[in-house]
Amino acid sequence: MNTADPLVRYYAQRAREYERVYQKPERQAELQMLKVYIERTFAGLDVLEVACGTGYWTEVLARSAESVVATDLTEEVLAIARSKNLGPKVTLQKEDAYALPHFSRRFNAGLSAFWWSHIPRARLRPFVCGFHQVLAPGARVVFMDNMYAEGSSTPLARTDEHGDAYQTRTLDDGSTHEVLKNYWTQAELAAAVEGIATEVQIQSLQYFWTLSYRTHGPPK
Repeated sequence: MNTADPLVRYYAQRAREYERVYQKPERQAELQMLKVYIERTFAGLDVLEVACGTGYWTEVLARSAESVVATDLTEEVLAIARSKNLGPKVTLQKEDAYALPHFSRRFNAGLSAFWWSHIPRARLRPFVCGFHQVLAPGARVVFMDNMYAEGSSTPLARTDEHGDAYQTRTLDDGSTHEVLKNYWTQAELAAAVEGIATEVQIQSLQYFWTLSYRTHGPPK
């Protein structure tokens, strides 16, 4: 992905509106559950967060993690994350989720929240394998994203020949954008990490799902 990608441009324009999605009244109970889950799961760990956006979940990680390196490709959302003064444990970096750099260490934990649904189906397995390359064997990994919820989720506008689905979204400035938004079944989530993960656990709530596992091999 590059900065000319339509999805990157969309999130650059949406940066200041982004966190409204977390203000929907019907989702508050489940969001609170997820915050407790993230805080407990990553306590004391060195976490790499991919596609951190405005730092909404980075702030939750910072409560209990030993350290957090949070990455995103969009400068506009990173600027908002930086404005939150997330503390000395958090480092924010501009990085491409599909081409992560060689970090000076391998992380013993990884998180990506609400990014999975924006990955084309054909790129999902390569993305996950690339993510694993910068994690230690045995690292704890969590992905989470949206379930489709009638009346709460934006309806899908179309599905292309590759099985990728799209929504039409309108921003405050009146501009409309076609945004990739795939919804996944539990079977599809399990298949995405088959053979490259252990201790796989999938939870489906009304509005959100979580996928948790460990990368292959013992921790270093």
